[in-house]
Amino acid sequence: MSSVLANNISGKVVVITGGSSGLGETTARHLASLGASVVLGARRIDKLEAIAADIRTAGGEVAVQATDVTSQDEVKALVNLAQERFGKVDVVINNAGLMAIAPLAETRVDEWDRMIDINVKGLLYGVAAALPIFQAQGTGHFINISSVAGVKVFSPGGTVYSGTKFAVRAIAEGLRHEVGGEIRSTIISPGAIESELKHGSSDTQGAAFVKDFYQQNEIPSESVARAIAYAIEQPADVDINEIVLRPTVQEF
Repeated sequence: MSSVLANNISGKVVVITGGSSGLGETTARHLASLGASVVLGARRIDKLEAIAADIRTAGGEVAVQATDVTSQDEVKALVNLAQERFGKVDVVINNAGLMAIAPLAETRVDEWDRMIDINVKGLLYGVAAALPIFQAQGTGHFINISSVAGVKVFSPGGTVYSGTKFAVRAIAEGLRHEVGGEIRSTIISPGAIESELKHGSSDTQGAAFVKDFYQQNEIPSESVARAIAYAIEQPADVDINEIVLRPTVQEF
């Protein structure tokens, strides 16, 4: 059965934001190995080009473009690149994210703004760019990366981050309800997964807590890549709406 389902990934065009490292990079490599054409956006074009070179060497198809998800124009340009290069867009993975952990009393408003801009508005820009294309095609799939912190508030310290990830789940569920007849919507909510997300805290105590937490709990990012592939490979009449995955040792 798995080999049959894998054929539903081959030939698909997948756009991934935050594609230069962590979950985005691992997912791109995994989907490309299954025959998908991947289009990667991130701010660090040098890292994107290195990943693209590896994918091409392995026989895969890939395009990359420098993309800051806080810019609506840049996100739209990334999605348009996929359509122009490959003739369609099948899946958009809104993966770019920032996790800055600090107590609310620290009033790190700049970090709050940055998390909202990346985690929430960046996702909405991805929806705005791809939804008209999906509607014109009569098919498409949004995969939105939330977190277990979007299921249970991660406090003290992660209150604003949790707020952004609760928003991701709300937007993705509302999207499913509004356009789910033809367009699929999947929420992926990981626990502690190896990625650069854990390095987003400037607060000294918050950064130390996150470092220790991840050292004790994290599992490889391939775990998320497999979950994403599972959602994509389902037949068109099956919509995997939400996957929550934690390390077995993670208590919350």
